Amino acid sequence: MKDISIFGSTGSIGSNAVKLILNQKDDFNVVALTGGKNITKLAEQAILLKPKYVVIADHKLLPDLIDLLKDYEFIISGGKEALLQAASIPVAVALQAIVGFAGVECSIVSAKCSKILALANKESLVCAGSLLKQICIDNNTTLIPVDSEHSAIFQCLSGENINTVDRIILTGSGGPFLNTNLSDLLDVTPEQAANHPNWNMGKRISIDSASMFNKAMELIETYELFDISAGKIEVLVHPESIIHSMVGFIDGAIIAQLGPADMAGAIGFAINYPNREKLAIERLDFVKLKRLNFIEIDHNKFPAINLAIDAIELGGLAGTAFNAAKEQTLDLFIEGKIKFLDMFKFVEIALVEYKNNKTDHYSNIEQVICQDQHTRNVVYEAFESLTHD
Repeated sequence: MKDISIFGSTGSIGSNAVKLILNQKDDFNVVALTGGKNITKLAEQAILLKPKYVVIADHKLLPDLIDLLKDYEFIISGGKEALLQAASIPVAVALQAIVGFAGVECSIVSAKCSKILALANKESLVCAGSLLKQICIDNNTTLIPVDSEHSAIFQCLSGENINTVDRIILTGSGGPFLNTNLSDLLDVTPEQAANHPNWNMGKRISIDSASMFNKAMELIETYELFDISAGKIEVLVHPESIIHSMVGFIDGAIIAQLGPADMAGAIGFAINYPNREKLAIERLDFVKLKRLNFIEIDHNKFPAINLAIDAIELGGLAGTAFNAAKEQTLDLFIEGKIKFLDMFKFVEIALVEYKNNKTDHYSNIEQVICQDQHTRNVVYEAFESLTHD
C-alpha cells in the first residue's frame, strides 16, 4: 500500500484522483488532503478517504472546516505554512494539483519529501524548472508529469535514448475558438472562452486553452522536463484530442500515445507508476473514430506559442515572468477589465520588461517568488496606464 498526499484535491485533477483512489482503496493510504476554498468538498473527501491531515489554503475558512469535521479525528489546519508542512510529510506519492503559481513552492517542498512527485502543476516547471529538477535529483525523487501531453511524451520515451529524439509534437484541440475569425475574438466573453469542446476542466485552465496560453505553457514545460531544444518542439492542432502527443526519432519513426479525452488516464499512470492498473475509462473504438485530423496553428490568432518561445530564448526567470503576466491578465479578463486579445499584449509587455532587467541565473524559490510579484506589478501598472490614457 502506497502513502499518498493530494494537494489541490478539490480541483478538477484532484477530484479525479480522489475517484481513482476510491476505486483502488487497497492500494493507497491517504496521508493528507488539501484544498483552496471549497471546504464542503474537502470535508466530503476527507470523510471518504480518511486522511490523517486536512488542510485548507485559505486560513479564514479554517473555523468552518473544523466545524464540518468536528465529529472526526483529523488533524486540521489552514494557511500557507500549514500547506507547506503537509508537503514536508514523507510519502511514496505526492500529487501536486494546485492550480497556478500558488502551487510552485508546495511542489518544491514535495520534491524533497516524496519518492514520486506526480506533477499536475505546470507552473512548477515553467517558473522553476531547473530548481525543481535539481531538487528531484538530489533527493532521488522521480518526477512523473500529469498533464496528458507530457504523460504521453513520458510514455513514448520509455526505454528510449533522448539523444535519438528528432522532434516532439505537442497536440492541442484548438479550443472553442479554433474556427472563429480573428475579428470575432475581440468581444468574446469569459463564459464563451471557458466552454471547452473536449475536456472537462476548471474555468481558468479552460480559458487558457481557448487562448492557447495553456499550450504555450506546455511548450515551456516540455523544454524544461525533457531537456530538448525549443527548435525540436512542434505544436499541432488535433481537434479530436485522441493523440495526446508524439515523439519522432532520428530514424524517421514516430511513437504516439492515444487515449480518450479523460484526465483519469494520465493521473492513474502517475500515481500507480511504475505499474499500470486497470482504470474505468472509455476504450477507444477506432472504427467509430474513422479519422484523425491535424491543423497548423494560426499564430496571428494565437500568438501565445511564439511568446513562449521568446520566454525560452530569454532564459533565466523568463518563464516566471511569462506565467505571472499570463495569470494577471487572465484575472483581468475574467473580471471584465480587458478584452480576450488584450491578454497577449500584456504578456508581450511583461517579456519586454523582463528582457531589459533579466535574471540570467537563479538558485532558490525566493528569487522565483520575487520575480513573480515584480511581473504582476508590471502588468497591473501597464493596465492602469493604458486605461487612464
